[in-house]
Amino acid sequence: MSESEIDAVVFDVLGTLVDEPAGLRAGMRALAPSLDAPGIERLLSLWQQHIEDEQRRVLDGARPYLNSDALGREAARLVADAAGVDDPAAVAAMALSGRRLPPWPDTVAGLARLAERFPLIGLSNASRTALLGLNAHAGLRWHQALSAEDARTYKPDPAVYRLAVTVSGRPPERLLMVAAHAWDLRAAQGLGLRTAYVSRPVGDPPTSADRFDLYADDLADLADQLDKADGLSG
Repeated sequence: MSESEIDAVVFDVLGTLVDEPAGLRAGMRALAPSLDAPGIERLLSLWQQHIEDEQRRVLDGARPYLNSDALGREAARLVADAAGVDDPAAVAAMALSGRRLPPWPDTVAGLARLAERFPLIGLSNASRTALLGLNAHAGLRWHQALSAEDARTYKPDPAVYRLAVTVSGRPPERLLMVAAHAWDLRAAQGLGLRTAYVSRPVGDPPTSADRFDLYADDLADLADQLDKADGLSG
């Protein structure tokens, strides 16, 4: 696959470009400073499981759509209860920790490099407001940032990926979806997008049955592969 075959690059954000668990752990340490590392990990698992379960219930039609801010407030209350914290201000601060996520070391430079050659579209399950905050905090560069909130559902619903297709004005096969989550790429692939898996410590690795267009160690490696492919085709 060469650069000339791609008109825009679409990026997952949470986990792919920012270290979501690290940001949440920081929020939990602020919520309950006396907790040890295993205690923090238990709270992190509680948070992640609630978000995953409730997004699935929205996708299955078992509950009405709620954006990521509302689900984050629910998760924060669960975490605070488990930690024995009943300070409303502390719980509210915990709920907002999903907007203060650190970028991976290669993210900012990698986006800047790719942005010189492609329109970049962020596509996230984070709400519009949360996406604005985490983009600013992590220093993410976009030409367009899209929230699943605009489709009133969550990835992997095809309606979310259609947002990027519609905004780009290009056929799905002219878009490259980049993610650290194989489930995310499979869904994009189902709609006809090209796919690139980027390895992250917190991602969902591909299985032997997956066939993505590119596999990269980080964003620099992804950019190198696109450079090389374009050179071979030229």
